[in-house]
Amino acid sequence: MDAVRLILTSRRALAGSVGRAEILTEVWQAQALAQAIGSRLAVSGPPELRGEALGLTELAGRGCGVLDAPDLDHADLRAAQLTLLDDARAALIDLSGLLGEVGIALVALASAADDQGTYWQCMEAIDAADESRDRVLEMLRKLAAREEREREDREVWEERGEKEGAVLPDR
Repeated sequence: MDAVRLILTSRRALAGSVGRAEILTEVWQAQALAQAIGSRLAVSGPPELRGEALGLTELAGRGCGVLDAPDLDHADLRAAQLTLLDDARAALIDLSGLLGEVGIALVALASAADDQGTYWQCMEAIDAADESRDRVLEMLRKLAAREEREREDREVWEERGEKEGAVLPDR
Protein backbone atom coordinates (compact mmCIF):
# COMPACT_ATOMS: atom_id res chain seq x y z
CA MET A 1 0.00 0.00 0.00
CA ASP A 2 1.13 3.55 -0.65
CA ALA A 3 2.88 5.38 2.20
CA VAL A 4 0.52 8.36 2.02
CA ARG A 5 -2.56 6.12 2.39
CA LEU A 6 -0.98 4.27 5.31
CA ILE A 7 -0.13 7.53 7.04
CA LEU A 8 -3.68 8.79 6.54
CA THR A 9 -5.00 5.51 7.97
CA SER A 10 -2.71 5.93 10.99
CA ARG A 11 -3.79 9.51 11.53
CA ARG A 12 -7.47 8.51 11.49
CA ALA A 13 -6.84 5.55 13.81
CA LEU A 14 -4.90 7.72 16.27
CA ALA A 15 -7.59 10.40 16.23
CA GLY A 16 -10.28 7.80 16.84
CA SER A 17 -8.47 5.88 19.55
CA VAL A 18 -9.72 5.97 23.12
CA GLY A 19 -8.12 4.60 26.21
CA ARG A 20 -4.48 4.24 27.12
CA ALA A 21 -3.91 0.85 25.47
CA GLU A 22 -5.50 1.86 22.17
CA ILE A 23 -3.62 5.16 22.01
CA LEU A 24 -0.29 3.47 22.79
CA THR A 25 -0.99 0.88 20.10
CA GLU A 26 -1.58 3.64 17.54
CA VAL A 27 1.53 5.50 18.69
CA TRP A 28 3.55 2.30 18.26
CA GLN A 29 1.98 1.77 14.81
CA ALA A 30 2.92 5.32 13.78
CA GLN A 31 6.52 4.90 14.93
CA ALA A 32 6.79 1.54 13.15
CA LEU A 33 5.46 3.17 9.98
CA ALA A 34 7.97 6.04 10.31
CA GLN A 35 10.71 3.44 10.72
CA ALA A 36 9.59 1.61 7.57
CA ILE A 37 9.40 4.84 5.55
CA GLY A 38 12.84 5.88 6.78
CA SER A 39 14.23 2.50 5.83
CA ARG A 40 12.68 2.68 2.35
CA LEU A 41 14.07 6.18 1.77
CA ALA A 42 17.50 5.15 3.07
CA VAL A 43 17.67 2.32 0.54
CA SER A 44 15.99 3.77 -2.52
CA GLY A 45 15.21 7.43 -1.86
CA PRO A 46 17.00 10.47 -3.21
CA PRO A 47 20.71 10.32 -2.29
CA GLU A 48 20.64 13.56 -0.30
CA LEU A 49 17.98 12.09 2.02
CA ARG A 50 19.68 8.82 2.83
CA GLY A 51 21.60 9.94 5.92
CA GLU A 52 18.56 11.60 7.48
CA ALA A 53 16.42 8.63 6.48
CA LEU A 54 18.76 6.28 8.34
CA GLY A 55 18.51 8.56 11.35
CA LEU A 56 14.71 8.47 11.10
CA THR A 57 14.80 4.68 10.99
CA GLU A 58 16.88 4.55 14.17
CA LEU A 59 14.84 7.17 16.04
CA ALA A 60 11.49 5.67 15.10
CA GLY A 61 12.84 2.28 16.13
CA ARG A 62 13.70 3.79 19.49
CA GLY A 63 10.15 5.15 19.64
CA CYS A 64 8.81 1.62 19.18
CA GLY A 65 11.32 0.23 21.65
CA VAL A 66 10.30 2.44 24.56
CA LEU A 67 6.69 1.32 24.21
CA ASP A 68 5.37 -2.12 24.93
CA ALA A 69 4.86 -3.84 21.58
CA PRO A 70 1.14 -4.29 20.97
CA ASP A 71 -0.27 -7.73 20.30
CA LEU A 72 -1.05 -7.22 16.61
CA ASP A 73 -1.65 -9.72 13.87
CA HIS A 74 0.85 -9.30 11.03
CA ALA A 75 -2.02 -8.28 8.73
CA ASP A 76 -2.82 -5.38 11.10
CA LEU A 77 0.72 -4.02 11.14
CA ARG A 78 0.62 -0.98 8.86
CA ALA A 79 4.39 -0.81 8.45
CA ALA A 80 4.32 -4.30 6.92
CA GLN A 81 1.77 -3.10 4.36
CA LEU A 82 4.14 -0.44 2.95
CA THR A 83 4.79 -1.35 -0.66
CA LEU A 84 4.91 2.00 -2.41
CA LEU A 85 6.62 5.31 -1.72
CA ASP A 86 6.16 7.17 -4.98
CA ASP A 87 5.97 10.72 -3.70
CA ALA A 88 8.61 11.27 -1.00
CA ARG A 89 7.55 14.89 -0.44
CA ALA A 90 3.88 14.09 0.14
CA ALA A 91 4.75 11.14 2.38
CA LEU A 92 7.15 13.24 4.45
CA ILE A 93 4.67 16.11 4.83
CA ASP A 94 1.99 13.70 6.01
CA LEU A 95 4.43 11.81 8.23
CA SER A 96 5.44 15.09 9.88
CA GLY A 97 1.79 15.72 10.71
CA LEU A 98 1.34 12.20 12.06
CA LEU A 99 4.41 12.47 14.29
CA GLY A 100 3.17 15.81 15.61
CA GLU A 101 -0.17 14.23 16.46
CA VAL A 102 1.66 11.32 18.14
CA GLY A 103 3.45 13.82 20.36
CA ILE A 104 0.19 15.52 21.30
CA ALA A 105 -1.46 12.19 22.13
CA LEU A 106 1.51 11.20 24.27
CA VAL A 107 1.48 14.50 26.16
CA ALA A 108 -2.19 13.92 26.98
CA LEU A 109 -1.42 10.39 28.17
CA ALA A 110 1.56 11.51 30.24
CA SER A 111 -0.44 14.24 31.96
CA ALA A 112 -3.19 11.78 32.86
CA ALA A 113 -0.82 8.98 33.91
CA ASP A 114 -1.39 7.69 37.39
CA ASP A 115 1.90 5.80 37.61
CA GLN A 116 5.52 6.78 37.07
CA GLY A 117 6.15 3.93 34.60
CA THR A 118 3.53 5.15 32.15
CA TYR A 119 4.59 8.75 32.60
CA TRP A 120 8.25 8.06 31.79
CA GLN A 121 7.37 5.70 28.96
CA CYS A 122 5.32 8.52 27.41
CA MET A 123 8.10 11.07 27.97
CA GLU A 124 10.66 8.88 26.18
CA ALA A 125 8.21 8.22 23.36
CA ILE A 126 7.55 11.99 23.08
CA ASP A 127 11.30 12.58 22.69
CA ALA A 128 11.55 9.89 20.01
CA ALA A 129 8.53 11.26 18.10
CA ASP A 130 9.87 14.81 18.30
CA GLU A 131 13.33 13.81 17.10
CA SER A 132 11.80 11.68 14.33
CA ARG A 133 9.74 14.67 13.22
CA ASP A 134 12.88 16.83 13.21
CA ARG A 135 14.49 14.33 10.80
CA VAL A 136 11.42 14.40 8.57
CA LEU A 137 11.48 18.21 8.48
CA GLU A 138 15.18 18.16 7.61
CA MET A 139 14.47 15.78 4.72
CA LEU A 140 11.75 18.13 3.49
CA ARG A 141 14.22 21.02 3.65
CA LYS A 142 16.73 19.01 1.61
CA LEU A 143 14.10 18.12 -0.97
CA ALA A 144 13.14 21.79 -1.31
CA ALA A 145 16.80 22.74 -1.78
CA ARG A 146 17.21 20.05 -4.46
CA GLU A 147 14.11 21.24 -6.29
CA GLU A 148 15.39 24.82 -6.17
CA ARG A 149 18.75 23.75 -7.65
CA GLU A 150 16.95 21.81 -10.39
CA ARG A 151 14.75 24.82 -11.17
CA GLU A 152 17.80 27.08 -11.39
CA ASP A 153 19.61 24.55 -13.59
CA ARG A 154 16.57 24.38 -15.85
CA GLU A 155 16.48 28.16 -16.16
CA VAL A 156 20.17 28.20 -17.11
CA TRP A 157 19.54 25.52 -19.74
CA GLU A 158 16.60 27.49 -21.09
CA GLU A 159 18.65 30.70 -21.29
CA ARG A 160 21.51 28.89 -22.97
CA GLY A 161 19.10 27.18 -25.36
CA GLU A 162 17.50 30.45 -26.39
CA LYS A 163 20.87 32.05 -27.03
CA GLU A 164 22.41 29.10 -28.86
CA GLY A 165 19.30 27.53 -30.41
CA ALA A 166 19.97 24.33 -28.47
CA VAL A 167 17.36 21.73 -27.76
CA LEU A 168 16.68 21.28 -24.08
CA PRO A 169 16.81 17.82 -22.53
CA ASP A 170 13.48 16.37 -21.41
CA ARG A 171 12.96 15.73 -17.70
